[in-house]
Amino acid sequence: MIQRLIRSPYAAGALRLALALLCMAFLSDLGLAQDAAPAAEEAEALSIAQLIVMSGFIGWVICVLSVVMLALVIENFVTLNRERLAPPELVDEVRSLFDEGQYQEALELCENEPNLFTRVCAAGIAKIGHPFEVIQTAIGEMGDEESVKLHQKIGWVATLAAISPMLGLLGTVQGMVASFHTIATTQNPTPSELAGGIYVALLTTLEGLLVAIPATAAFSYLRNRLVRSTIEVGAIVEDLFERFRQQA
Repeated sequence: MIQRLIRSPYAAGALRLALALLCMAFLSDLGLAQDAAPAAEEAEALSIAQLIVMSGFIGWVICVLSVVMLALVIENFVTLNRERLAPPELVDEVRSLFDEGQYQEALELCENEPNLFTRVCAAGIAKIGHPFEVIQTAIGEMGDEESVKLHQKIGWVATLAAISPMLGLLGTVQGMVASFHTIATTQNPTPSELAGGIYVALLTTLEGLLVAIPATAAFSYLRNRLVRSTIEVGAIVEDLFERFRQQA
């Protein structure tokens, strides 16, 4: 997944943007923490950056996952839309070649402009001359294959949404084990000592939920958007090849 993010220009830009936003938030919190005076000596305000540091290694892992998740969401939002899956000008050009009977030229155009629409069209063009049922089967099989590939792309967002709260729970359990170890090995531990350890342990759960909730919402949005786009592209391709049904 990381290699695909690096290779894709959209994902690489999204990853840089996500890292920049994270760094800005981190530095902003550090600056506010340094400039802000405590309202009372017994009350200490903690910034997000300090909370991440306190949450330990698992907290940093969740923080990295949040950056990857944001990059994936941005990359999928940019690439998985109707205009990129089936560019209108490309659809018009292929339709014009079909109207002129230049199927070989249409096939070459589809091979030179790879996207969902052109790959499905190329599968159908390769079967021209066969019965319409053969053409329809080739189109359907290629459409299903491309749809699976596109859903696998957004599936990483769902994976991160599932992993993040589990990592948060792992950090919390680890912290609770340490707190109970303090109870078992310390005589008369004070409530503040126990509460401090438990509150730090719960930070990872909070961080995991802060990643999982928007990731789940983003996955639902991207999935619905992709389903709608693939249906629209499928309707365009079916209309384009409908002329061969009439010739059968």
